Parts: sequence; C-alpha cells; structure tokens
Amino acid sequence: MDKLVYTAATGLRAHMAAQAAIANNMANSSTTGFRADRVVFDRISLTGNGTTLEARAPTSEEVTDADRSPGSIQQTGRPLDIAINGNDDWLAVQAGDGSEAYTRRGDLEVAPSGVLQTGDGFIVQGQSGPITVPPYDSFSIAGDGTISIVPRGGDPKAPTVLDKLKIASTKGSDTVKGLDNLLRVRGGGALPDNADAKIQGGALEGSNVNMTQALVDMIENQRSYEVQANLLKSAKDMDESGASLMRLPS
Repeated sequence: MDKLVYTAATGLRAHMAAQAAIANNMANSSTTGFRADRVVFDRISLTGNGTTLEARAPTSEEVTDADRSPGSIQQTGRPLDIAINGNDDWLAVQAGDGSEAYTRRGDLEVAPSGVLQTGDGFIVQGQSGPITVPPYDSFSIAGDGTISIVPRGGDPKAPTVLDKLKIASTKGSDTVKGLDNLLRVRGGGALPDNADAKIQGGALEGSNVNMTQALVDMIENQRSYEVQANLLKSAKDMDESGASLMRLPS
C-alpha cells in the first residue's frame, strides 16, 4: 500500500484535534478572562543517514500557546470582581496540584471555608499565601490589589487590611497555558510579584475569543479535512490501479 495513506491519515488526525481546540474556544466565548488557544500545524520531516527524506511529510498539530490579547472589560459594580490592567499581569492562584499558576479570571468569591477563590474554584494567592476572609460587613479591593474589610459589627470608618493580591508579570518569562486554562512557568517555578500592577475593582474582563474568526477557522479546518479525506481516497485508487496492472490474466 502506498505510504501516502499514512500521510493523509496524519492530516486527518491533526484537523480533528484542531477542530476540538476551535470548538473549545467557541464554548468559552463567554467565560470570564478566557484566553483562546492557538493551534499550529507543522510538517514532520523524516531523517536518516544525515539526509532529510522529502518523499513523505506527515502532519503534526499542537496547541502551542494562548492568544494573549486582552478581552473587553465590563463594569459590574460587584466588590469582589476585578479586572487586571495590561496584558502581561496575571493573578496568582493555587492550581489543583498545589503549585502556583496564573489566571486572568477576576470573578472572585468567598468559599464556605472562608478562602478567597476564583469563579472556577482556584484559591487566590496573596503576599503570604492563600487568602482567608473572615465574616465581614463590607469588602473592597484597592487599585493596587490591597484587600480591606470591615469585620462583622466593626467600625465602617476603620477597615482592616487583610492582604494584597499577588499579581505577577509574565513579561520576559517562558509561560505556557495548561488544559485547566491556567498559565504556568514552563518547566516549573513561580513568577515574582509585580508591585506596579494595577487592577480595576467592580469590573470583569471577558473572553478574548473572536466568534467571527472562530467560525471562519472552523469552516477552513473542515474544508482542509475534506481535502485530506479525498487524498486518502486517491491513495486507495492508486493502490488498486497498481494492483490491477500486476494482476496476471486468467
């Protein structure tokens, strides 16, 4: 059988994976702080004895990074909502495995246990670790990320400072987005706090998914899938033609 079949098959598999990534972007078009996945296609060159074999070039697909462009900011007026200014600054949270990761999601809430977490359940990190919020009458977050509350039954004119949000800058660092939509330092590690970071209270940053572009990408990907499928059929026809030429007359 002609090896073209395997080349076409890798193309089909890559386009199926790309379709899943595009569908995930579209599904998260209204998710707070979501960053769209970027899909990159590449050619796998076969090498041997110091030479590159160009006769067959299987296709490779990989989600290499996320679109770092900002989403639109909407005012909510909710005291626990924040929107981070700038593209390079991210909110530090505790990932599911206990490591430090980063998100642009700012719909914060206080869990029943008292810890401050994002809307998708990741614990928010402060200057001294996870932030715990005691019962309060009022809650506010300043532009530099300082969290202040008026304790239950306390003096409204004398708020208590709890902690300060850890806002880290990714500028100059090699970071990668994971399947949980959190950003991490490639190879492990943590980013330093950016003391100059600014946030907007009572506001949320939306997803940066462009639905029009996502629909165009999906149509183009579907058409490319059909091309690969036709290529697979052509390989089958060539294989059958070659076999008929070698068939002895009865």
